[in-house]
Amino acid sequence: MRFSYTLSMASMVLLLSACSDHGDSVQSRGPDPKLPEPRQTILPSMKIAQPAEWGDRKPTVPDGYAISAIATDLKIPRQTLVLPNGDILVAEGRGGNAAKLKPKDVIAGYIKAQGNTKVKGGNRLTLLRDADGDGTYETQTVFAEDLNAPYGLAFANNKIYVANQDALVSFDYKSGETKASTPPVKVVALPAEINHHWTKAMTVSQDGRFLYVGIGSNSNITERGMEAEVDRAMVWQVDVNTGAYKPYATGLRNPTAMAMQPQTGQLWTVVNERDELGPDLVPDYLTSVREGGFYGWPYSYWGQHVDPRVKPQNPEKVAAAITPDYSLGSHVAALGLSFSLPVMGEKFADGAFVGEHGSWNRDQPVGYKVIFVPFSNGRPAGEPIDFATGFRGEDGKTRGRPVGVTVDPRGALIIADDLSNTIWRVTRTR
Repeated sequence: MRFSYTLSMASMVLLLSACSDHGDSVQSRGPDPKLPEPRQTILPSMKIAQPAEWGDRKPTVPDGYAISAIATDLKIPRQTLVLPNGDILVAEGRGGNAAKLKPKDVIAGYIKAQGNTKVKGGNRLTLLRDADGDGTYETQTVFAEDLNAPYGLAFANNKIYVANQDALVSFDYKSGETKASTPPVKVVALPAEINHHWTKAMTVSQDGRFLYVGIGSNSNITERGMEAEVDRAMVWQVDVNTGAYKPYATGLRNPTAMAMQPQTGQLWTVVNERDELGPDLVPDYLTSVREGGFYGWPYSYWGQHVDPRVKPQNPEKVAAAITPDYSLGSHVAALGLSFSLPVMGEKFADGAFVGEHGSWNRDQPVGYKVIFVPFSNGRPAGEPIDFATGFRGEDGKTRGRPVGVTVDPRGALIIADDLSNTIWRVTRTR
């Protein structure tokens, strides 16, 4: 029975893909991308990310840098947090419970599942420790368990904050602890009904007063109705002391990672944009987040480009839509963001590292790497630079998929890979 179902699904994928728009490989990146005309199709082009073992391979990094696996056999690592003492926390889990609306959703789910790990999510935090500073994390222990698809992590006020898919919680923390000494305390409930986009990204203000939580939409372009989008497709600002929250910025389809720029204290996010307008629309992006700002979803994209599928339209909202700061290219699925520090070397001293999980809805895959976006005077400045590649090889096999990226102030980039269930560490060699 299972064989018959799989064969039927594969046949349907081939049939519908033949009717879809395969497009070209144009990917316009930067502050002023050239956008093609929207091209609606029966089904987007789909490409299975065929998993393979790393074996004796590993990701490729620039000359003068080295990469090593510091933890393996995890249970779907998503985001990481470097604690003040150098320990690393890893959020592990898988969430979401959205019902499929169309045949396209069923097929897309099948395609995406082929390119994901078959490991069950851990619903936990794992702690890694390198006690002697030699680059080997000899301690790997469960810090907290029985969580609900943890994703966003932050540290402030001697507390570890965790954004589960249904609630923001905190743990009291004493330096050196390898296991949480108290149960989690609920700060505020987060929207979790349906949970089409379940990940709850998070960062904290530099003064530790506010947490910022990214909450994705419950659809591609409101297929479930606007009532399913209440309190979604936005960034919340949460008072850490009271749990009171307010919408900080709206119209962000799926803000999947957030970070504060160290020099300015400005909030930035990466956003996964909408699908089914062609292989080169709509660009996922990196942008500063303005308080009270509206970024277009669902009515428009990249500023005032109206999405013709959304009815009724809202011209006032479209006119107010803020154009994002920097295109990352369409369907790269950016899931990680971390600002660099001078300790990462002159070429990578000022800018943002972005983890790109990789496309499933393009005939020619994109993403599957970690890039560096250079900054100058607090703004993106220049073409993105490939920093960690080889997650998808020239043989078409996918050995890893980057999610969270975190700069360790001691001089390393930490990369969570949720396909091989590995944490990678990149350091300078000269």
